[in-house]
Amino acid sequence: MYTSLFDIFSIGIGPSSSHTMGPMRAAAAFVTDLKQRGLLSRVCKVQVSLYGSLALTGEGHGTPGAVVYGLLGLDAETMDLSTDYIGQVQSEGHLLLGGDHCINFCPEQDIELEYDITLPEHANGMCLRALSADKELLHEEYFFSIGGGAIRRRAEMGTTPPTPRSVPYDFSSCDQLMAICREEEKSIAQIIMANESALRFRELVRKRMHNICKIMDAAINRGIATPGMLPGPLKLTRRAPIIYKRLEQLFHSNETDALTIIDWINLWAFAVAEENAAGGRVVTAPTMGSAGIMPAVLRYFERYGAKSSPYSPDQGKEIFLLTASAICSLYRANASISGAEVGCQGEVGVACSMAAGGLAAAMGGTLAQIENAAEIAMEHNLGLTCDPICGLVQVPCIERNAIGAVKAVNATRLALRGDGSHYVSLDSVITTMDETGRNLQAGYKETALAGLAKNALTC
Repeated sequence: MYTSLFDIFSIGIGPSSSHTMGPMRAAAAFVTDLKQRGLLSRVCKVQVSLYGSLALTGEGHGTPGAVVYGLLGLDAETMDLSTDYIGQVQSEGHLLLGGDHCINFCPEQDIELEYDITLPEHANGMCLRALSADKELLHEEYFFSIGGGAIRRRAEMGTTPPTPRSVPYDFSSCDQLMAICREEEKSIAQIIMANESALRFRELVRKRMHNICKIMDAAINRGIATPGMLPGPLKLTRRAPIIYKRLEQLFHSNETDALTIIDWINLWAFAVAEENAAGGRVVTAPTMGSAGIMPAVLRYFERYGAKSSPYSPDQGKEIFLLTASAICSLYRANASISGAEVGCQGEVGVACSMAAGGLAAAMGGTLAQIENAAEIAMEHNLGLTCDPICGLVQVPCIERNAIGAVKAVNATRLALRGDGSHYVSLDSVITTMDETGRNLQAGYKETALAGLAKNALTC
């Protein structure tokens, strides 16, 4: 089942696509429901219940604040990050529902964290209720944040959503995708561009991809330029500005180190991951917890890889994103990109696989080499747990972005040094990732109840 590139790469506010971006979208969708039903003016109170992983790591992931953003009708791409919307609601005791209907609202009282309840449909569940002045239940809806900022209503769970409109090339496996490429004599990037051009004008596709790259670059630059501590009880110091200063010193001192390229990749991944952890604007790729990997590898291509690529830098960036999008579509169709469902292998692992395949394509790799790069990257992320300390997207998440970015480059280099022959197919490694993730104990799937979250320190 095909997933659009712009559903995979979407713009949001950190620190988590499933715990911040998804709940924000769910709250906004609930308000839209109220408007469409003609109920908005009758609403006197809104109550929100967060279940499972959304409750257990909600505070660390900024879930209650994200719900407030959604109820206010804010848009992640355009909202003013310097405005303390949550502080205003807390101090004033009310909010403008959908931006125009005032109701009393206290986040601490009206957003309930149901730590001991996990809904059967998904670990990331939430319920919103609208009440009238006489406490009549006007509307109730259950939403599930399924990963990457995507949401589904209760009635939609367990069903296969239709492919968005009609695309010329639908596929549900890597084998199918490869067969289409060979039959049509097109690259993966050309297949995805044809699909996206069927959904919107080709020039708009290119414009929006350019905007994605622009926001990725901006996140790197902000992360490098912003010193200080990240929010939360860990009091974690931002490392990107420190790493950058050291690299600049090395450059000006003419010191030589054959592995300095790795330092730069680490820096770019750190910069975005720290911006995300601070609640900044980043691109899901495919999630916000793994948002540093794709930008870091993309900048590696621009600075180093493009010199040996058969494509211009701009062509290479397009090919990179289009190919990475196809790879992610396979994971979404046959496994999951939700840390609450399959652990961090579904976030950092998938991002690493996407980046490796995208880079291999941008470097002129064959179909077999692209598949091999994506497969290598995931094969060595199998079993990666999601155990964020204090429920924050900081430790070990930020370092995992850096390690994942370097691993993606290495997977690409291994694939490009071979002829594309490999024993493990991408389809089989996706199936294995899904099975491994489903078999992980709940404590290792974004609940902060086991692993490093339990043994490293407590909050």
